[in-house]
Amino acid sequence: MTNKTIKLDDTLYRYVLDHSLREHPEQTALRTATASHRLANMEIAPEQGQFMALLVRLIGARNTIEIGTFTGYSALSVALALPADGHLLACDISREYTDVARPYWARAGVAHKIELVIAPALETLDARLAAGEAGRYDFAFIDADKTGYDAYYERCLKLLRYGGLIMIDNALWSGAVARPAQDADTRALQALNDKLHADARIDFSLLPLADGIGLARKH
Repeated sequence: MTNKTIKLDDTLYRYVLDHSLREHPEQTALRTATASHRLANMEIAPEQGQFMALLVRLIGARNTIEIGTFTGYSALSVALALPADGHLLACDISREYTDVARPYWARAGVAHKIELVIAPALETLDARLAAGEAGRYDFAFIDADKTGYDAYYERCLKLLRYGGLIMIDNALWSGAVARPAQDADTRALQALNDKLHADARIDFSLLPLADGIGLARKH
């Protein structure tokens, strides 16, 4: 027994994947293709994608949001977990990166669930709020520019229903959040973690999964 989270070495991490990961063939293919991308470190870990899918199923999500899509692995993970009439609003500013995702989404049979909007995410989210979509969404995933996280969080909190979940990626930032900040991204993440810890509008847990996950439930 242990009273704190164990550390994962490469052998134990491989064990976790071998005894947990259940990927659709198109997830595996997309992850393999992205591994050679010059920004491959921007892709989420596969066990994180699986955890996201589990959460989506647990809460019975039908309408979801993603801020930061990159080559589409996280969107594919969520879309596969959604029901046939489910919807994912995917916000990104790069057509080049997101174009990588499209054939994998199509072959997995989930392209019809994903509404990809190429525009600054705040513009997209504000437009949805102006259209009366507050409280319409069940789940949101934030994984874009770190200095924008707080603004994304506030919009997503308005767009989510009560009981909805927000997952915030890179919450531990390779451990940098626990040390004096040397850059704007780290300062932004530190400030947001402090805010979330004290935010009475949510239930909150900071999880040491992948690069750290902030998980907030709106109440």
